[in-house]
Amino acid sequence: MKNYSEDASRQYHIQAASGEVGRYVIMPGDPKRCAKIAQYFENPVLVADNREYVTYTGTLDGVKVSVTSTGIGGPSAAIAMEELVRCGADTFVRIGTCGGMQPEVKSGDVVIATGAIRMEGTSREYAPIEFPAVADLCVTNALREAAGKMGYPFHTGVVQCKDSFYGQHEPETKPVSYELMNKWEAWKRLGCLASEMESAALFVVAGYLHVRAGSCFLVIANQEREKLGMENPVVHDTDRAIQVAVEAIRRLIREDGEVRS
Repeated sequence: MKNYSEDASRQYHIQAASGEVGRYVIMPGDPKRCAKIAQYFENPVLVADNREYVTYTGTLDGVKVSVTSTGIGGPSAAIAMEELVRCGADTFVRIGTCGGMQPEVKSGDVVIATGAIRMEGTSREYAPIEFPAVADLCVTNALREAAGKMGYPFHTGVVQCKDSFYGQHEPETKPVSYELMNKWEAWKRLGCLASEMESAALFVVAGYLHVRAGSCFLVIANQEREKLGMENPVVHDTDRAIQVAVEAIRRLIREDGEVRS
């Protein structure tokens, strides 16, 4: 494939080069979260800032790690993963926000995805729909252990991924309301914990690239609790999910026996 970057040593979209990112990468959607996450690193340095992709690299316990934002949705997240792998990364933790779907999933809780419903388009360009979008077990276990250690309320299970935010929140206004509303009800009955937009694509792309990926989210709110008249505050502070991701990376570094740089 032709490299369209003005600097041929850099990846076209993320504008990072081989050696500038760590093996372990945290992937928020919002570029503005990168500096906040990088504060948990030792000696963080801004590596690249291009479009929705902002990358910082530092160390955790002496091992090189990075954070790269992906923007919203599967297409840009898949691009980030493809290009980060070309720069040497092989272990990814997606962090962000989600909307709860089960009554017990409350605002401020952490959701750790074991798998994702592929109700989006990106993953279909990587694998037949029969192929499951499943998180890496080692990454998932590290996230569970991290959340447990920190004492945060958390839930582990399947999340739903979609491409349209307003298709979820105003399905009755859409020409395909019959499909959106019926499938949403099915996901609820199947115990789906939450809805977000990137994990299905990232899990499938990770399978294709033979790398590891997991996800954890802050529950910003839960529209199903709202419908039931239950307490449903809106929580915006993602620090819980960030702390869980950082601690999970530390655990993976220890488990992998990484040598200090």
